[in-house]
Amino acid sequence: MRYMIIVKASKDSEAGVMPPQEVFDAMAEYHEEMAKAGVLVDGNGLHPSARGWRIQWSGGKRKTIDGPFAETKELIAGYTIIKVGCRDEAVEWASRFPNPGTADGSIEIRQMFELEDFEPSVEVDRFRKIGMG
Repeated sequence: MRYMIIVKASKDSEAGVMPPQEVFDAMAEYHEEMAKAGVLVDGNGLHPSARGWRIQWSGGKRKTIDGPFAETKELIAGYTIIKVGCRDEAVEWASRFPNPGTADGSIEIRQMFELEDFEPSVEVDRFRKIGMG
C-alpha cells in the first residue's frame, strides 16, 4: 500500500521562506529513518505557487492559469510517498512526521490507488508496462 503524505502550504512556504535549519535537519533525519526501514518511495518540497500554473477545463476548453493562488490552505508545499503493509503502519509513520514549519502546520495523508484496485483491462496493462502504479 502506498500513501502520500501531503505537506500543506503556509504563508511562509508560499512566500518562498526556506525552513529553518532545525526543521530541515528533523526532516532529513525522519526521511533517513524511513529509507533505512525500506518504506520511503519519494519525497520533495515544492516551489511556491507563484512559480506554478494550473490547467483548467471548462466547457471542453482548456485554460492555463498562472500562479500565485490565493487559498494557501488548499496548496501543497511538499510531499512524501511511503510504501507500507497496512494503514496502521502508515498512521505510525505519519504520526512521527516533523512539524513542517516554525508555527502551525498540517499534513494530509492519502492512500494511493494501485493498478490492482482496477478491473483488468488493456489500459491497466498499458500503465503497468510504463511502470506506473
